[in-house]
Amino acid sequence: MSDDSKSTEKGTAGEMPFFDFTKLMSQFRLPGVDFAALVDRERKNIEALAEANRIAFEGWQSLVRRQAEILQETMKKVVADAGQEDAMKKRADLAKEGFEKALGNMRELAEMAAKSQKEAFEVVRKRIEENVEGIRNFGKKAGE
Repeated sequence: MSDDSKSTEKGTAGEMPFFDFTKLMSQFRLPGVDFAALVDRERKNIEALAEANRIAFEGWQSLVRRQAEILQETMKKVVADAGQEDAMKKRADLAKEGFEKALGNMRELAEMAAKSQKEAFEVVRKRIEENVEGIRNFGKKAGE
């Protein structure tokens, strides 16, 4: 098998292997169809989705790390409070404080998740806008 007919090419770290549709489609020339532009558009779509997935993954990693930190902080506080002699008297106060802390933590985690989702969606939204603009421009070129 020659190097030209391989379906994937090795890129540098972080790059996605790709199939060169441009070479394949150059055999099938159709009047008025720019295969290079079509392939480039789809490549950009895939890159946008990969970027959105990367952002979402990093956001969820941060969320999980923060959940682990919250659990550790909570357990340290529970152990420290349990060792106090007057802990029995403070149960109501401790429960109230724990509930308020849990609500604050839940709010923080929800905000982290929303931020991550917003950033990932923004990448996809931008790519959709570029596709719509490309379609408009294609329509203008076809009408000329």
